[in-house]
Amino acid sequence: MPTTDPKHKPTYAAKDPLNKGANHSQKPSIKQSLAMYSSVDALAPFASPNSPTVQAMSPLQAYQRAISTSSQRIEKTVITTDPAQQEALLALDALYQQFIHSSSINKGLYMWGDVGRGKTFLMDLFCQCLSQHPKQAQNTVLRLHFHRFMAMLHQQLNQTSGIRDPLTHIAKQIAAQYQIICFDEFFVSDIGDAILLARLFETLFQSGVTLVATSNIPVVDLYKNGLQRDRFLPTIDLLHQYTHEIHLSGDKDHRLNHQARPQSSSKPEWLELPSALTPENMFAQLCNQGVDENSPIEQHHLAPKAKHTLRICQRDIAIQAQHGDYAWFEFSALCQGPRSTLDYIEIAGQFSHILLSDVPLLGGQVRSWIRARGTEDGAQATATGERQLAYASEDDPARRFISLVDEMYDQKVILIIHSQWALEDLYPTGALTFEFRRTYSRLIEMQQWALSAAIK
Repeated sequence: MPTTDPKHKPTYAAKDPLNKGANHSQKPSIKQSLAMYSSVDALAPFASPNSPTVQAMSPLQAYQRAISTSSQRIEKTVITTDPAQQEALLALDALYQQFIHSSSINKGLYMWGDVGRGKTFLMDLFCQCLSQHPKQAQNTVLRLHFHRFMAMLHQQLNQTSGIRDPLTHIAKQIAAQYQIICFDEFFVSDIGDAILLARLFETLFQSGVTLVATSNIPVVDLYKNGLQRDRFLPTIDLLHQYTHEIHLSGDKDHRLNHQARPQSSSKPEWLELPSALTPENMFAQLCNQGVDENSPIEQHHLAPKAKHTLRICQRDIAIQAQHGDYAWFEFSALCQGPRSTLDYIEIAGQFSHILLSDVPLLGGQVRSWIRARGTEDGAQATATGERQLAYASEDDPARRFISLVDEMYDQKVILIIHSQWALEDLYPTGALTFEFRRTYSRLIEMQQWALSAAIK
C-alpha cells in the first residue's frame, strides 16, 4: 500500500465551501454543494490522474501494475501485496466490471477494518479507475469523506424550507446525478445524523444508487449505544440489504510499516516530538523549506501578530502567523472553542502546511455524567430518556482534534505538531482511545509527507 503524496493536494470548486462570500439570495444547488465538498481531485493514491498506470484499467490490473512498478516510482512510495486486501480488491474489481459492462450493480460494498489496512486506498483506486474509463463521459461517481457529505446534507436541509419531504427531494436529486457514491470513514455518532440517514438511504437505494463505503467498525456496530438507536436500525437493515460487507482483517498498519523511505536518516528538528524548538523557530524553519540558503526568510517577518484573525464560516479565528499557504495556529484556537468540521473544511482548503502549537495532553480518566440533551460520543440511553455519558475531561478538545486531523488528511494538508509530549503519549487513556488510533496513524503518515517534502 502506498503513502499518499501531498503534492496531490486536492483543489476545490470554491475556496469558500459554505458559499459564505456569495450572494445569499442565490443558494447553491445540490450539484454545486457536492462539487464544493467533493474530494474527487484527491484521487491519486499512487499516480497522477492521467497516468497510464490507471488509465482504462480495472482496479485489479492497476493494483498489480502499481506493485510491479513501485520500486521505480519517483515518489519512492512502497506498495506491497497484502493478502488481507485481496477479497476487497476482487469485490471492487467485480463492481467495476459490472458497471462498465452493464451500467448497473447488484450490490455495493462496505469495507471495514482497523486503521491503516488499506480501505481508503482500495476505494480511491476503484473510483480512479472508473473515472479514467472511456465510458465515463458523464461524472457518475461521487467520492466524499462521510463527514463532508453530512455537512452538505445539513446545508441543503437548511435551504429546502417549504419543500415537502426535503430528504426525499435531496436524495432524488443526488440519484439523478450519481450512480455510485463512495463514502470514506463512515461513522455515526450524532442522533440527528442517525435519524436523517434512514430516509435518505432508502430513497437513494430505491433510485438505483450503489454505495461503496469504508469504516473502522462493522455495520451492526454503527451508532452502537447511541440515543434512540432503534431509529437507526432501519439504516443498518438497508446496508445489509444493499451492500456486501467485507472485513479487512490484516494485522499491519501500512502507514506505520510501509512508509516511503526517503534517503535521510534523521528528521528535521521541527518534526521531533516532544518539541525542543519554540513555535516561532518551528514556523520559521518550516517556511524556509526549499528557500535559497543565501536569502532565508527572517524569523521576525514570521513572528506572531497581535490580534491577527482569519475569517472562517463568518467567525474570526485567531491565527498566530501566516506566510503564503503556510499557517500557524494555537491548539486552543482550533480545538478548545466552538469549532466544527465545517471550520476545518474551510481552513484546510486555504493552506498546504499548518503548524498547530501547544498541543496538550489529551484524554484522561473517564468519568460518567447524566445529560438530557446533546450529541456526545459514548452515550447510552437510560430508561428515562436521559443519557449516561462516559468521557474524560479533555475528550471534547480531543474530539475536535480528531476531526481536524481527519480533514487535513483528506485534503492532503501537512499538519505539524508542537507539543511537550511524544506523539504516542498524546492520548494515553479516555473514551476516544479507538478513534485516536486512526489519528495517530494519520499523523505518522503526515510526518512522512513533511519529511519527503523537506528533502526534495
